[in-house]
Amino acid sequence: MPADLNRVTLVGRLTRDPELRHTSGGQAVCSMRLAVTSRGRDDAGNWADKSNFFDVTVFGRQAETATNYLSKGRRVGVDGRLSWREWEAQDGGKRQTVEVIANDIFFLDSRGEGDGGGGGGWSGGGGGERGWSKPAAPADLPVDTSDMRPPQPADDDDIPF
Repeated sequence: MPADLNRVTLVGRLTRDPELRHTSGGQAVCSMRLAVTSRGRDDAGNWADKSNFFDVTVFGRQAETATNYLSKGRRVGVDGRLSWREWEAQDGGKRQTVEVIANDIFFLDSRGEGDGGGGGGWSGGGGGERGWSKPAAPADLPVDTSDMRPPQPADDDDIPF
């Protein structure tokens, strides 16, 4: 019997600043709302953007990091799982929601930059924090090019077909 799979990966923009709170046991919990926009044709055949909104919950050290470094409008990637929950509202009615429980959060634009660009990402969760990953930067060290030669021109006999 095959195992079930519950995994979701989203890239979008935050619709509000992340909100940090703590459980009674002291664990940090961050709530965010992510807008993911897709493009498609409407009923009239014109191209139109459609946004979908997702509630995202992050736990532990990632929650604190997300709260410190993310803000409304920032572009982020989220890798996690879907979780359905139900509760009784104050008016007595039953409420339910599906939310994304994040395993990894990736910061996709620079701090203070609202539209794209590169950036590092906080990668962790799942019981073992992995830490901060910075984007690759060009090396400032000189490169030894003594063994690099330009390619030799090919004869028709050298082509294998």
